[in-house]
Amino acid sequence: MNIILIGFRGTGKTTIGKLLAKQLGKEFIDADVYLEKKEGISIKDIFAKGGEALFRDIESKVIAELSILDDKVIATGGGAVLREENVKCLKRHGIIILLDADANTLYKRIRMDSHSQQRRPNLTAQGGYGEVQFLLEQRKPIYDKIADFVINTAHVSAANAAQKIHTLIHHYVRPAIWNATPNSGKSC
Repeated sequence: MNIILIGFRGTGKTTIGKLLAKQLGKEFIDADVYLEKKEGISIKDIFAKGGEALFRDIESKVIAELSILDDKVIATGGGAVLREENVKCLKRHGIIILLDADANTLYKRIRMDSHSQQRRPNLTAQGGYGEVQFLLEQRKPIYDKIADFVINTAHVSAANAAQKIHTLIHHYVRPAIWNATPNSGKSC
């Protein structure tokens, strides 16, 4: 059983995921980094080449591959949950933890992350804060619907958020993981 971190860009999925994986002694996989290595091209370049539709098609293949792995901490891209097929794969093979924060916090974090700005394109014509607010409003109901647990990361450190998830896993999820049937490895 995997621990899947979902949420908007800037919620801390990668940072918290790495810390959590270390605490749990599991491998961490960032789906966006995995996608870029597999394709040999940046997400921004995939968008330039074929738009969001091409990116989402590639992302779905990556989600299918990653979801059948076992005992990993996986951080998805913020829009990975927009396709029902991705949600089914992730839920079938993992516990889904939503990392949540408000639009103001997310915008500030995204602006401060130059590495992320270089790798990821704007998803709307407006960009900036307007884009964050618009997309967050669209995605929030989906995030909330599929999450098994929610951790608000707006006012806690990454270390504290990872510890909260670790506690959740230890107290509420671990018995289910121990009793789960291992993934077949065939498909999601």
